[in-house]
Amino acid sequence: MQETTVGIVSVGTYSPEGCLTAAEIAAMSGLPEWVVRDKLGITRKYVGGPDDQPNEMGIKAALDCLAQTDIDPREIDVVLCTTEEWREYLLWTSGIHLAWEIGATNAWAIDIHNRCATTVSALKIAKSMMLSDPEINTVLIAGGYRVSDFINYQNKRTTFLWNIGAGGGAMLLRKNWPRNHVLGTHIITDGFMSKHVIVPASGTVFFPHPQAMARPKGVTEDDFYFDLVEPEAMKDRLNEVSLDNWVHCVAEALRKSGTKPDGTPYCRADITFLNMILIKPSGHQGMLARLGLTEEQSVYLGEIGHTGEQDAMFSIREGVKHGRLQDGDLMAIVAAGIGYVWAAGLVQWGR
Repeated sequence: MQETTVGIVSVGTYSPEGCLTAAEIAAMSGLPEWVVRDKLGITRKYVGGPDDQPNEMGIKAALDCLAQTDIDPREIDVVLCTTEEWREYLLWTSGIHLAWEIGATNAWAIDIHNRCATTVSALKIAKSMMLSDPEINTVLIAGGYRVSDFINYQNKRTTFLWNIGAGGGAMLLRKNWPRNHVLGTHIITDGFMSKHVIVPASGTVFFPHPQAMARPKGVTEDDFYFDLVEPEAMKDRLNEVSLDNWVHCVAEALRKSGTKPDGTPYCRADITFLNMILIKPSGHQGMLARLGLTEEQSVYLGEIGHTGEQDAMFSIREGVKHGRLQDGDLMAIVAAGIGYVWAAGLVQWGR
């Protein structure tokens, strides 16, 4: 019996027109421009304007994804919506809206969130669903991201978040598709840092309603932006475990990928393209070194900005565009999210 596979049919992206450059971020923050550009890795980043709503950007990315295939949106069985919690409305089923707007009228939808590791999580969920349910054959992963609204450039504790921008991404998966097979995935979490990065005035603990305004502390403007509550603890923890955790996720994803056509197991030397979320240049280069790869075997998204979990789709788009992701490559999608979570997934690109 032929093994059931899951392949990536197409990917789509959307970026708003507005952007911030390294010079503009430097002017707002007081940091030298060379620090923003060379240390933080931001040449420019796309940011949302008044009409660039998060889920709407996900819809545009999904339409871009569907435009690259002949598959009718009515053939989509499930939509895994990755639009971040910061979206058009609180307590809203954004995936249902996205499915309706793109014409996926036969699909059911669910919103999923694992911060910037959500795309890897969605790949894991989508593949598992298709392998276990004979009636699920086509899954769309899509969502929008506009978390840049929560960046305070005066707060130097959050410089590692300053690359955050806005945009949308989408990926269409189909059972037994002959190309771009999704292999193993692995995810690990570390709850020690679960409350280190928060937006203080954002939930039931400290929501900016009239009663909260009357508290002695009140609600300040800074409470509506990201803050790093325990900077030294998080910095020490990340320096200690981050790269090792990523490498461990890659190793486990390789182990879970089974064997190659020649019967031998996948190993680190088989990886030929790194699809990594946007982090500072030194971290990106460190990960390349750990995997034995060169800069030409990846793309750095410093001219797009960090669009959270949607980075994976932008890396595929840019990798193909620049000839760095080619048929026959074994792509490692590597991501992490505050909370803290690390993830890796492998895709055998091409036929």
